[in-house]
Amino acid sequence: MAEKSVEFRAQAPLGAQISHMLKSRGVEVIFGIPGVHNQEMYRGIEEAGITHVLARHEQGAGFMADGYARATGQPGVAYVITGPGLCNILTPLGQAWSDSVPVLVLSSCLDETAAQQGQLHQMRDQRAAAGCVCEWSEEARDAASAYRLIDRALVEFATRRGRPRHIQVPIAALEGMAEAAPVAVALDHAPVLAAEAAAEVAEALTHARKPLLILGGGAVKSAEAWREIATRLGAATFTSYAGRGIMGVEAPLDFGAYLARPDSVSVIAEADLVLVVGSELSQNDLWRADLGHRAPLIRVDIDASVLGGAVSGDRRILADAGALGRALLRHDLGSRGGWRPEEIASARARWRAESGAERPGIASLCDTLRAALPEDTMIYSDMTQFAYVAKEVWPMARPGHWHHPTGFGTLGYALPAAIGGAMARRGKPTVAIAGDYGCQYTVQELGTAVEQGLALPILIWDNTKLKEIEDSMVRAQIAPNAVKAHNPDFCALARAYGAHAVAPQSATALQEAVQAALRADRPTLIHMTPVLSEQGQ
Repeated sequence: MAEKSVEFRAQAPLGAQISHMLKSRGVEVIFGIPGVHNQEMYRGIEEAGITHVLARHEQGAGFMADGYARATGQPGVAYVITGPGLCNILTPLGQAWSDSVPVLVLSSCLDETAAQQGQLHQMRDQRAAAGCVCEWSEEARDAASAYRLIDRALVEFATRRGRPRHIQVPIAALEGMAEAAPVAVALDHAPVLAAEAAAEVAEALTHARKPLLILGGGAVKSAEAWREIATRLGAATFTSYAGRGIMGVEAPLDFGAYLARPDSVSVIAEADLVLVVGSELSQNDLWRADLGHRAPLIRVDIDASVLGGAVSGDRRILADAGALGRALLRHDLGSRGGWRPEEIASARARWRAESGAERPGIASLCDTLRAALPEDTMIYSDMTQFAYVAKEVWPMARPGHWHHPTGFGTLGYALPAAIGGAMARRGKPTVAIAGDYGCQYTVQELGTAVEQGLALPILIWDNTKLKEIEDSMVRAQIAPNAVKAHNPDFCALARAYGAHAVAPQSATALQEAVQAALRADRPTLIHMTPVLSEQGQ
């Protein structure tokens, strides 16, 4: 995080000094909700020149910080109160941990909890509670410890896999006078990769007739290098959902984000070398026990824990994807030409048809929306059938422009995360896509979007039920129950918050509504129903 020059007092309450420190380390926006237990953290926000975004619920604040981090590549920061405030943000922290997002949560905590019971916002051990969903959760009992932990978190965000951290500070310490934080020390960080490892990978790739690259979210920041490597090799590629867009939309040897299609196993089995870069190959990536490869497999990841469980013939390399990509480009990567573009195009068409048939009507609406949106649109989706189809059939021209709560799989993500992304990308197109049920987890954040004057299209896919759960119950031969709920008038609800709202009745009207929403002076809720997919242009 870049160092910023900030003037602040040598002596001030620690709560104020923390905001000044964050500003000096490059933090521009903080999401949160003030309370009597953390009000000292708010003393220095305006003085430091930080923008504060008031959420309606700490869950919303956490998702906003997550969305901001995904849009910028910098840590998203949130302030919350003791006890319930921290509990409310645990779900977003779990999501950030699962999806490798750098989120820093700073909370207050009670000064003493062992001898005195019945205090306001008291928990038995809130530090431990946060530790269940964070890379670490620590308590700073004085100024020096707070500064050291904040810098530790920021350095780790810059050098390791992005995952959330939590720091809590006792109320008395926040109120106490403290010296200013030390000046930030420049961080020189260039991931080092053993030349022998790069040479070994290069040799394996150039001797393969049909190499296959599987590119995950860890390769997004070095997408250009991996696109060039795949092109030089004539290698076929898959991307995980998090890696969508790495290969663009015109790559003739790209199978796309169809790894979870059962038939992808037969394709993967054709490869005589598989290189997996920056992907856990988790349940959410595959939805099966094994990748399906028969050839040697090389796995590259920055996280050693991902490299466990290798089988005979696998090669594991602990490295940053960008470092390996740059090293490989210094080698002669001749193309072997074992893959045929027409076969790959046929597989993609077959898998798209399967995805569309499983959840009818959505694939065509994806095409309608994609045609209406600028290429640099950043999309935040929720756990909804619309997104499940879109993640497969919607080609992405750029990496890191579709964000989904993939791992933890929480509902209510899209709207607040999109608010965080829109705050980071003012003047650039940002869109939220949610289902009718999931959006109601965090629909109150419409108020935040209105306050911020965000030109944010909020697309609500309303099939009047928990359709994915209903379908799953039917497949399991369970009589569907508890899958229908009384929905509000979404457009009226949006207008009550001061947002625009529209319910287009045709595909053309939907495109016009989205384009108008991107030009609006405030957010626009766009209500979509399955009827839309049945209408003509």
